[in-house]
Amino acid sequence: MSANAEIITMLTCLAEAWNAGDATAYAAWFTEDADYISFDGTHTRGRQAIESSHRWLFEGPLRGSTMSTPDSDVQVKQLADGAALVISQGGTAVDGRRRDSIVTFTAVRTPEGWRFASFQNTRVTS
Repeated sequence: MSANAEIITMLTCLAEAWNAGDATAYAAWFTEDADYISFDGTHTRGRQAIESSHRWLFEGPLRGSTMSTPDSDVQVKQLADGAALVISQGGTAVDGRRRDSIVTFTAVRTPEGWRFASFQNTRVTS
């Protein structure tokens, strides 16, 4: 499988973990020292903190929310061997209200396979 296909598969796995409300599975796709910046500018550092914050979200305000799987507009730009920039449409739905975003990731090849070293979410406003 190509690096681009593996990265797109990771995006699908992230959405599946989100939709299952599984914070551990969601965080597993990030490096141990990942940087995670949410739509409101909150900066979470590290896989454990990403897991912890998502567990709180999935058990609380985002319980039952859904995340869309990647569409055909995913852009994967190889930056170097083992590093890529990923730009994708994203979004979640909470209580039937859709919240669209543009998301960016830095994907890196690790001994565990490809993982995300950074994430940034920008809400689409119109």
